[in-house]
Amino acid sequence: MTGQGLGRSEGEIGAITVEIRSVNQRGLKISPRLSDALSPLETRFEQWVRSRIQRGTVHANAMFSPSAMAAQGEINIAAVSAYAMQLRRIQETIGGDFSIDLTGLLQLPGSVVSGSPRAWDLEILWLLLVEATDQAIDAIDAMRLAEGEAMAVQLRLESTSIQENLDAIAMLAPRVVESYRQRLESKIRRVMDEHGLEFSASDLLRDVQLYADRSDISEEITRLGSHLNMFSQTLRGSEASGRKLDFIVQEMLRETNTIGSKASDAEISTRVVDIKCALERMRELVQNIQ
Repeated sequence: MTGQGLGRSEGEIGAITVEIRSVNQRGLKISPRLSDALSPLETRFEQWVRSRIQRGTVHANAMFSPSAMAAQGEINIAAVSAYAMQLRRIQETIGGDFSIDLTGLLQLPGSVVSGSPRAWDLEILWLLLVEATDQAIDAIDAMRLAEGEAMAVQLRLESTSIQENLDAIAMLAPRVVESYRQRLESKIRRVMDEHGLEFSASDLLRDVQLYADRSDISEEITRLGSHLNMFSQTLRGSEASGRKLDFIVQEMLRETNTIGSKASDAEISTRVVDIKCALERMRELVQNIQ
């Protein structure tokens, strides 16, 4: 399932903002992107996200905004001294008397080195990063839960539709053989009457029995009903697995195809098409379930 979450945590050294976006995928792929100050924590960050998200393509971005105190840089004395020395040489070369503006020197490249997190700051940053990350993932979970509830409602509706069609097929199945017997007997009688011949009822019964054996769909109806019950039980479970639901749907589709190929009946064929359409819709939904 898809989801997006945003988290933010603040401390004395600054604030961390984490944005996580997830789209459905069979496995788990995490693409972390952290600001420079947080880069030493990238491996721990990815492992933390992985511990809470089990499936999907995840884009996780984390940005650190230092506080005014933490952002203060240090004066690069060597660079400033070098700039001042060059200015004195220029003054000696061209002559004249002018003062060196320290404020101006500090604006030159390299005169001030931006502050960077010290070793003890990393643990503080890590605590802030975990807090913001958990907030973002909690938001994703809430979004996924709402989406999952809507999907469960739709899956139950599709299951009910399949059950209704399956019940109708179970009622229609016995007439398939009888309809075949009537058609076959009518055809044989017509041919025999045209040629003035008689036919044996035992031969007719033998042929009908062979057809009945080939077109018997009682086992497939039973198995499909069993798979449908298993699907409903799995869906009601506290830990519904998308992969397990997908496998059950595949098994139901297999039994449905067999019913369609064995039962030579127009109404049953129509019911089979309705079931297959419902199963395809279910398959699209369960592939988005974690």
